[in-house]
Amino acid sequence: MKTRALTLLIPVLLFSAASHAAEIYNKDGNKLDLYGFINGLHYFSDDKGSNGDKTFMRFGFKGQTQVSDDLVGFGRWEYQVQGNQAENTNTAFTRYAFAGLRFAQYNSIDYGRNTGILYDAAAYTDMQPEFDASTYGSDQFMFKRGNGIATYRNTDFFGLVDGLKFALQYQGKNDSGAAEAGTRNVLTQNGDGFGASLNYEFDAGISIAGAFFNSNRTDEQNGAPGIMGDGSNAEGYTAAIKYDNSKLYLAAMYTQAYNAAKFGSPSATAYGFANTSEAVELYAGYAFESGLVPFIAYNQTRGKDLGTDRQGNTYDSQDLVKFVDLGFTYNFNKNMQAYLDYKINLLDDSTFTKNANIMTDNVAAVSMKYVF
Repeated sequence: MKTRALTLLIPVLLFSAASHAAEIYNKDGNKLDLYGFINGLHYFSDDKGSNGDKTFMRFGFKGQTQVSDDLVGFGRWEYQVQGNQAENTNTAFTRYAFAGLRFAQYNSIDYGRNTGILYDAAAYTDMQPEFDASTYGSDQFMFKRGNGIATYRNTDFFGLVDGLKFALQYQGKNDSGAAEAGTRNVLTQNGDGFGASLNYEFDAGISIAGAFFNSNRTDEQNGAPGIMGDGSNAEGYTAAIKYDNSKLYLAAMYTQAYNAAKFGSPSATAYGFANTSEAVELYAGYAFESGLVPFIAYNQTRGKDLGTDRQGNTYDSQDLVKFVDLGFTYNFNKNMQAYLDYKINLLDDSTFTKNANIMTDNVAAVSMKYVF
């Protein structure tokens, strides 16, 4: 990511080891950095499940070692700990855990828990400080973070074309078998999958990206009760464009998916995957020299030909996500910020939203964040 974009990217990337990190060790070609943040966060909403304290901490380590003149080994681990629960019920989880090799300057390969290939394009609009990336989620095939991901990346097309990047990715099967101890439900499972992405940065501050994936679905997904989609494969196709002139940032993303847009939970009456879905994300923000970054965004996912739930209700097309998001971030300095993120929900109460446990109330998020 170019340095000129960092000012505006602070709302979402303050935890990035590339821009904020404390060097722990650097000797004989071996380097280790610590990074993270503490987020004092509170939600205000009429929805009881979305109202109240949401404080959490996120931290990680990023390291590298110089194996030879043309070969560098690297790794990253990132962890999140909730700060809004009693001590004997606290929840913590790993966000990233992968290692890899970078060789001949333009090539890298890594494996572990990492970001799915569709996020190479979806990241363009993943900019809001709180209610970002709402049209997809983690452990959802190859949309965002997932397990068992092997990725090959190439920058500047082997050094021949400045600004042209591509990536190839494979994800191994993750089901509720013995290795998972039965903890992975049907909405977070995936079969073997593959995907690719292409990204090009123009000199005028414009970038374009496209990505796709195709994954097998597990036997449990195909045989589970609920709205599970129609087909043995899940697919996703994403295109995105952005403009960044160091102050003004504009971005748009569109995704078409099949048997991959999830909603509800296994405990809900209506849950599963939409047969077909369309998602749109739009974002606009402006970075003032004072540190103020106001923004406005729009997120929508519409599922089509959903099918029949466990109570016999049949649904055709339904909005799974639909809201306008606005607010601001204020950066006191590189280590301290505050933000207000207001989600104006455009979904109405209906039989579908109630049976799928989809929240339809507005939510305001207020935060004070310390970054290290």
